[in-house]
Amino acid sequence: MKRAIFPGSFDPFTIGHESIVLRALDIFDEIIIAIGYNTTKSGYFTVENRQKIIEKIFEGNKKIKVTSYSKLTVDFCKENNINFILRGLRTASDFEYERAIAQMNHFLSEKIETIFLLTEAEHTPISSTILREILKHGGDVSRFVPKGICLKEYL
Repeated sequence: MKRAIFPGSFDPFTIGHESIVLRALDIFDEIIIAIGYNTTKSGYFTVENRQKIIEKIFEGNKKIKVTSYSKLTVDFCKENNINFILRGLRTASDFEYERAIAQMNHFLSEKIETIFLLTEAEHTPISSTILREILKHGGDVSRFVPKGICLKEYL
């Protein structure tokens, strides 16, 4: 069985994230969306609420699991017998950042490969950071998050 982890802070989970997961379902038998506790970021939504949001988005899809973790991604992979890390790329700067992490992860465990999927062109400008700023100022982000999700319910 080919399993992949899709790690991130997902604060909040966007339609870009959703697109990456849905497209990757043709590649992997199971995708674990893993919400990491990022020590360099303060969360806007609690990790528990982020998990609830993502579970709601993919409820009923048996190929997708949602969890959280607070260790190195490569250690999570080793402990859960996962050999693939799934990452989405929006821009060239994303690539440079993600490439460095992927190479370091590969040094830490040669059995773990990172798979990059390019975002859909219309999702390129959407980032969780920008959505948080819009939310902080009372703006409407509903068109940038998966259908049926009202983020204000989770604040």
